[in-house]
Amino acid sequence: MRNSDPTTQVKAERGDATREKLLATAIDIFGRYGFDGATTRKLADAAGVNLQAIPYYFGGKEGLYIAAAEHLASLIGGHVGDLRATILGRIAELEGQGKPMPSAEARAFLTQMVQRMIVLFVSKQSESWARFIIREQMEPTEAFTRLYGSIMRPMIEMARRLIGAILEDDPASEHMRLRTLSFVGSVLVFRMAHAAVYAQLEWDTAGPKEIETLHRHAAELVAILGAEKDGRP
Repeated sequence: MRNSDPTTQVKAERGDATREKLLATAIDIFGRYGFDGATTRKLADAAGVNLQAIPYYFGGKEGLYIAAAEHLASLIGGHVGDLRATILGRIAELEGQGKPMPSAEARAFLTQMVQRMIVLFVSKQSESWARFIIREQMEPTEAFTRLYGSIMRPMIEMARRLIGAILEDDPASEHMRLRTLSFVGSVLVFRMAHAAVYAQLEWDTAGPKEIETLHRHAAELVAILGAEKDGRP
C-alpha cells in the first residue's frame, strides 16, 4: 500500500527540491571553477543546502559531477525531445518502407532543428551549460562520456542522417561526418562565441526581432547545403 503519511510526503518533496538545487548549482559551479576548484563547501553554499547533502544524495563530489552531466543532458534533451522523436519516427517509417527521406522533407526537419538550437544557444539559460561542456571538451572525463552518449552523439547522428538525405550521400561516410561536423560548428558558434556574436551583431539581447533574424539565418544555413552540387546560387 502506498504511504500517505503527509510528513513523509513533505520530506520526500524537500529531498527532491534539495537534489534539484544541487544539480542546477553544480552545473554552474563546476563550469566556472572546474572539478578541482569547485569545493564541496562552495557547491553547498551556492545551492543554499547543508554540506552533508552532497554525500547524502550523490555519495560525494564526484557523484554530483556525474549527476550534473546527466542532468544537463536531460535539460538539453527537453528542448528538442519532441522534435527528435518526430524525426526519428519518420526515419523509421521510411526505412520500414524501404524508401529514402525526400530532400525537401529532410531540409524542413533540419531547419526546425537548427532554429530551435540557435535560439537555445543565445539564451541566458544556456550560459552555465556551455561552460560545463567546454571544460569537458578540453579535458574529457566520465562526464563527457555521459553527455556525448546521451545527447551529443544522438543529435549529431540525426543531423548527419538529415544532411545525408539532403545531399543524397551515405551518412556513414567520412565525408558526410566531416560535412555534418562543419555544419554543427556553424550553429555552435552562437553559444561558444556568444560574446563575439553579440558584439558583431550589435545586440544587447535576443528579443522577438532578433529571434526572427536567427530563424531566417538558420533556414539559410540549411538552404545552402548542396548548392555546390546542384548549381544553385
